[in-house]
Amino acid sequence: MGADRSYAYGAAAGLLGDLLLGDPRRGHPVAVFGRAAAAVDRALWHDHRGWGAVHTAVCAGGAVALGTLAARAVRPSPAASVALTAAATWAVVGGTSLAREARTIGRALESGDVEAARARLPHLCGRDPRVLDADGIARAVVESVAENTSDAVVGALVWGAVAGVPGLLGFRAVNTLDAMVGHKSPRYRRYGWASARLDDLAGWPGARLTAVLAATAGPDPRGALRAWRADARRHPSPNAGPVEASFAGALGVRLGGTLSYGGRVEHRPVLNGGTGRAVRVTDIDRAVRLSRRVGLLALGGTVAARLVARGLVKGLKGRGK
Repeated sequence: MGADRSYAYGAAAGLLGDLLLGDPRRGHPVAVFGRAAAAVDRALWHDHRGWGAVHTAVCAGGAVALGTLAARAVRPSPAASVALTAAATWAVVGGTSLAREARTIGRALESGDVEAARARLPHLCGRDPRVLDADGIARAVVESVAENTSDAVVGALVWGAVAGVPGLLGFRAVNTLDAMVGHKSPRYRRYGWASARLDDLAGWPGARLTAVLAATAGPDPRGALRAWRADARRHPSPNAGPVEASFAGALGVRLGGTLSYGGRVEHRPVLNGGTGRAVRVTDIDRAVRLSRRVGLLALGGTVAARLVARGLVKGLKGRGK
């Protein structure tokens, strides 16, 4: 069994494991990495970009090195290679937990328990739930489902197809570092700059693929493409913009607007404002179903691209001999 087939079987098994099991309640590998990164933060922190770059290199580089060593160790055994890829994919992909959290909040809103929805929202995103009504919470959930479909599913599969287990672990490490230190707080405005910029670079291909697949799999492909072209560049995030705009157009809703993060208010442009309607509670489940379809298409597309690319490389090498 070749390395590409081992990756294909392992990635499919890992995504299936996420669909069936979700994330473990204790001892999640990403949480373990987060604790290690926090320890490095405490040891290295200075209000300086250079020290932040060192922090990013140590943490993300360590994850890639671990993945490289593990992949080399199991390379002689196809079964072990499949198992390692499956374990790594399951560890870094978070589609099922994303869907569960979103639907838990949706059920609370459907029953009229806005306080329960507010209490649960921080498990999904960093918005300040105290200032949100039911419609505002529903919009926050749909936006989080869209963005995390790219961050927690598609982006990881893209880098896994490119670089195998090291790519899977490296992408999740970079994405986690951005969530930890990449925000523009007084402590991390300079120190977290490197993590934020590296996350923008690593997330670029996955975000565009997510936007394409949302348009492909959504109920309104033309609306998704129209919103992407018109509104994505107006979003402050180069990667969240295409994803949220495409989801907004595909679902026929308006996203964006005024947001509050821990007392800090942001006025973002409205996405799909020309034709979209306000988000309803029922749109949460629609967004989750679209996210699921995008994740499955991403698995098939990235695995197929890896196999085709390797076949082309082998063909070119054969012609050169």
